Amino acid sequence: MNVTVARIYLAESAGVHERIFRRLHDEERVHGVTVFRAIAGFGPSGHVHTSGLLDLSLDLPIVVEFFDDPARVREVLDRLADLVGPGHVLTFPAQLD
Repeated sequence: MNVTVARIYLAESAGVHERIFRRLHDEERVHGVTVFRAIAGFGPSGHVHTSGLLDLSLDLPIVVEFFDDPARVREVLDRLADLVGPGHVLTFPAQLD
């Protein structure tokens, strides 16, 4: 089965990953969702976010990943536009075996 995988890149401090997860599960009912908390990352600003032992920051990178039929993924992303800013989504085709 051909699917599209969508990855939404967020900062933990934005506080929207839980709302996105609930919406994908409860309202959109996509085939699968996983939320990852990274140990380090940076975006266009170049500011490094890390989970080092001496760093008490909880502003780590978060990735919300989901997959579904390609047309369905496009519909869902359009409906998530109120929570996800431009340039924070990566999509790619995949094969579900």
